[in-house]
Amino acid sequence: MTPKLEVDRLAVEYPAPGGRTVHAVSGVSFALAPGETLGLVGESGCGKSTTARAIAQHVRATGGTVRLDGRDLSTLRRGELRRARTRLQMIFQDPVSSLNPRRRVEDIVGEGLRIWGLGDARERAEKVRTAMEAVGLSYDPAAHRRRGQFSGGQCQRISIARALVLEPEVLICDEPVSALDVSVQAQILNLLVDLRGRHALTMLFIAHDLAVVRHVSDRVAVMYLGRICEIATPDALYRRPLHPYTRTLLDAIPVPDPDVRPAPAPRSDGVPSPLDPPSGCRFRTRCPRASERCAAEEPAVREAAPGHAVACHHPLAA
Repeated sequence: MTPKLEVDRLAVEYPAPGGRTVHAVSGVSFALAPGETLGLVGESGCGKSTTARAIAQHVRATGGTVRLDGRDLSTLRRGELRRARTRLQMIFQDPVSSLNPRRRVEDIVGEGLRIWGLGDARERAEKVRTAMEAVGLSYDPAAHRRRGQFSGGQCQRISIARALVLEPEVLICDEPVSALDVSVQAQILNLLVDLRGRHALTMLFIAHDLAVVRHVSDRVAVMYLGRICEIATPDALYRRPLHPYTRTLLDAIPVPDPDVRPAPAPRSDGVPSPLDPPSGCRFRTRCPRASERCAAEEPAVREAAPGHAVACHHPLAA
């Protein structure tokens, strides 16, 4: 099947004081089939949000390509890129700060329709109503209120409605539930799963909570310090992780049982920085299985089992 979204060796770097460079994303590659949801997980600072913004062309990549239906977005002119973005929308991490506090909800949700001149005023209002009702918000009186009159969960629903009103084909969700209460998280997750089925959306779902990602994803990619280290289906990844870092993430999930002792923390010669990432495997400074080969040679992502790929010289299981 031809990928809907294809990311190939994506790299994003930023200049830093002293002539140094921040290696935020380094050679990330994956592909999403039409209607597929890929979960992207990893600890804070590993480059998940930068990857999302580079895919949406909110920041310019320093290397690699992002293709939507085979078309490289980085080569498009400004007008072509603006039109392509109507097919690729993003839900931001903070549901409150992503909304303009001075504008009414109907103006926020319908802004894309007005920019592109889609329909007359009545048709646009009807599309806004449909989008708001699709995410569980009543048009009256919510449409005439402003951001400060809504809870965090309601603001996230507004953000989702804004992303859906242009009927995108790809939806990038950058930690859409991390700022919400647990009960509200469940509502938003169920809503996204329902919308994916109704609108045939292809989704990239970013989170640091592995339980959340397992609920919504067809496949899960694990990211560490700017690189992908493992990709598999949720069941395979959770049942039999191959990369030591994935095992560490799973062991860090708290168990509500006082008699269960937590797993030992990984060894550490100091948590590495994207300003000066380790040579070879970037997890080697924290990995109990590291060898000289890990320092000298960067592991490539290879298929260790059907549908299960890992970037490790010494995987936990073959």
